[in-house]
Amino acid sequence: MSPLVKKRLFFSLQFILALAVTLIMMFPIYWMFITSVKSQQEVLQAVPTLWPSQFHFENFSVVMKAAPFGLYTKNTIIMTVGIMVLQLVIGIFAAYGFAKGSFWGRDKMFLLVLGAMMVPHQAIFIPLYLIVAKLKWIDTFAGLIIPNAVSAYAIFLLRQTFKSINDNYLEAGRIDGIGRIGLIFKILVPMCKPTVITLTIITFINGWNQYFWPLIVTNKETVRPITLGLAKLKRAYAGLEVQNFNEIMAGSVLAILPIVILFIALQKYVVKGVANASLK
Repeated sequence: MSPLVKKRLFFSLQFILALAVTLIMMFPIYWMFITSVKSQQEVLQAVPTLWPSQFHFENFSVVMKAAPFGLYTKNTIIMTVGIMVLQLVIGIFAAYGFAKGSFWGRDKMFLLVLGAMMVPHQAIFIPLYLIVAKLKWIDTFAGLIIPNAVSAYAIFLLRQTFKSINDNYLEAGRIDGIGRIGLIFKILVPMCKPTVITLTIITFINGWNQYFWPLIVTNKETVRPITLGLAKLKRAYAGLEVQNFNEIMAGSVLAILPIVILFIALQKYVVKGVANASLK
């Protein structure tokens, strides 16, 4: 077999593998969309159908009437934007200190930050809940936002990117009389724009998909996010305890639409930002 044929065969195998992985990963999303427009009877058929026999877009209007999705969406936006802004601001300042600062124990402290990435949220939620309850933040946006204000991943990603910036740029800024805050927001952040945008998208998606913590610290509908609103769509069907999966999937489609649109619009920055950070 000639080298050219081997090369073409290798690229063909790569393409087939990539296509197979993509189809496997996209199938749950496809299934969610088609289930959201099926009838209840079609959803409950013993043999699932890969394409709806008839489209039922009224499922979306049923969902909007079954739960206050407008209120849930507003709550989710407040919570998500609050978490996103705090994680970005705190992450930028912390990353600047770890990347460009000079103080005792800097690298050891950064290792502690990396260690925090390995601790699951479920492992610390009891003491965290007790603190939030002591502060009387149950059923408040402060209780939803403040415990998620710091992200070890955001500090790590920004620190790696800031370290790649030559110190001469900062020295030139100091000579021009720019203060430390100015150096961060006039030089470092603009030069690391892809990473900052990537982090913005990641924190937005993570904040939007929050479920466990809001379930713990909220009891009132007035502050609950859309992820908890989806649980309200579950109900028994004709007393048979069969869930209305088509309406649940319609609610799920409504819930993920904002982050899908955001990701599609800014995906080039995500790829570039993650690639830059991983190579440094």
